[in-house]
Amino acid sequence: MSRKRKPAVDDWFTGDGDDFRLLGTRCSDCAAIFFPREDVHCRNPLCAGGDLEELRLSRRGRIWSYTDSRYRPPSPYVTDPELPWEPYALIAVELESERMVVLGQAAPGVTVADLTVGMEVEVVPGVLHEDAETTWTTWHWRPTGVTT
Repeated sequence: MSRKRKPAVDDWFTGDGDDFRLLGTRCSDCAAIFFPREDVHCRNPLCAGGDLEELRLSRRGRIWSYTDSRYRPPSPYVTDPELPWEPYALIAVELESERMVVLGQAAPGVTVADLTVGMEVEVVPGVLHEDAETTWTTWHWRPTGVTT
């Protein structure tokens, strides 16, 4: 039996492979861009509030900052307490066109030793957790030119 693939958070990303993108929104009045998506009102306190339109964010950006996670995070993060904890790199990326910073986990196999501030990375589909029935999907950042 194969697992059903389900986004860990609905409507934050779409597509697969080279078509994979994070989803944001843009205000028609002030042109502010938001991630995660905003469906109710413009979050810009100086804006009277325009219509919000869905926006597929840039696939690429440059590392603004990064760190490693060396502790097992608390719930609702899902980990198997029977398995040893494996640290992972957390990356803040300034998106190419939007010039906004989006946080995300590095792709499997990418460590802080592989990263530098200013390095170009791209967003790729990732797996947050798997259980018996479901593969919970998310996004990861991967240095460009690297395949995993």
